[in-house]
Amino acid sequence: MSTISKDSLKTSLLQLECHFTWALLKEHVSLEALEETILDHIKFLAKYEIRDYNLLSYVKYLKNSNEEALISLKKAEEAIQKRHPDEIDRRSLVTWGNYAWIYYHMQRYEEAQTYVSKVENSCKKLSSSAHGKIELPEIYAEQGWALLRFGRAYFERAVNCFENGLRSEPNNSDLSAGYATAMYRLKGDVQWYGGERRPCLEALKRAVALNPMDTSVMALLALELQRLDRANEGERYIEEGLQKTPDFPVFLRHAANFYRKAKQVNKAVEILKKALALTPKSVVLHHQLGLCYRSKVLQLKKTRYPRREEIENLMELAIFHFKTAIDKKPVFFSAYSDLAKTYAIDKRYEEAEETFQKVLQRNDLACDEKQDIYFNYGNFHQFDMKSESKAIKYYIECLKLEMDSYPRKRSSEAVKTLLKQKIESGLGDATDFGTLGLVHKLNGNKQEAIEWYEEAIALDPNNEEYLNALTELRLSITS
Repeated sequence: MSTISKDSLKTSLLQLECHFTWALLKEHVSLEALEETILDHIKFLAKYEIRDYNLLSYVKYLKNSNEEALISLKKAEEAIQKRHPDEIDRRSLVTWGNYAWIYYHMQRYEEAQTYVSKVENSCKKLSSSAHGKIELPEIYAEQGWALLRFGRAYFERAVNCFENGLRSEPNNSDLSAGYATAMYRLKGDVQWYGGERRPCLEALKRAVALNPMDTSVMALLALELQRLDRANEGERYIEEGLQKTPDFPVFLRHAANFYRKAKQVNKAVEILKKALALTPKSVVLHHQLGLCYRSKVLQLKKTRYPRREEIENLMELAIFHFKTAIDKKPVFFSAYSDLAKTYAIDKRYEEAEETFQKVLQRNDLACDEKQDIYFNYGNFHQFDMKSESKAIKYYIECLKLEMDSYPRKRSSEAVKTLLKQKIESGLGDATDFGTLGLVHKLNGNKQEAIEWYEEAIALDPNNEEYLNALTELRLSITS
């Protein structure tokens, strides 16, 4: 194929609506764990197998398994013929788009061009103005669900996708469920990491009303009601879901989460074990079991005569499940903090330290994820290692990352409390005053920062760091 025609093929490929043009980056996921999730979904929810096989083909491509990617697309085609025999062109657009891209990457350009032409011809049949790109509700749905699978960096885009689809089909239960799920995920994310809060309760209720058999979204409604202190109302939905889909792992996972948060940990463990028997490689289930066993340890430690053997057994179970989650999904960053905290409860401080260091050395942490780990690391030094100086150091590392988030707010409160307690007890020195100046400076409170730096300089008049910071702050106020 000539360079010119190869360039024009690439231009055509970029017009297609498929996983290759939706900017889904492999660094945001663990490909092995995502593949397991998709295969489990196909096994338990066959009605969505077309989009699952399409996504699986993209995951196989990301794993450099192009031949396996083609097999997945063949399965998607078979499912389209079986489920939509009268709408093959319309339902094949994403599948054909993925075929075109995979053949292009395999340097099989004629076959790539064949699939580009198939998409373009189908789009012309469906809409006279379309050229490889067409706005169909089912394509918005497929893109939205794919974005959700790639994690929290994509939640906002997923919400927008489902919103776009709902404009033309407001009563589409799949789009409604996707929109409600994305809103729920985004709200949980915003609560922890900061950003604009958008209520999701009505979206969840609407999705359940449109499809009362969708127990995944029903469970999210229950969890949201629990979050709003309406747990009794929420539990009714969980009980209904257990009646409707007692063997559906996604629902069981959410139900277990509900009972763990309701402090009914034994019930949560029972449900998680059942779900894990159905999907033994599920990373999320291992993580949830780790949280449950750690919770049981903390409950036992509060009793008057805790049984050492039982605590040790539960501790090993918690550690096993957290380590399994990390091994299967190395980008599951909150699991590292959970593992480190569990080691700390067991006074295995070296292993806790190693776990924190291991995750902080990764170069693929998002800013807010790093803040969360620094906050937990500071907590570890403050409460487990009893080292206020190291705690202050890591709380400040969190503050240096400027993104507004819950861990950042908590780091700020923690470091200010530690320093003020020291100063008020008469043990404060110039370093403590200077550090408080830095904390206020990092938080954008310039006047308070100036006052604390002035106090620090009064005790250490020749300290260049404080003098420079003070000069810089005064200039920024007057300029």
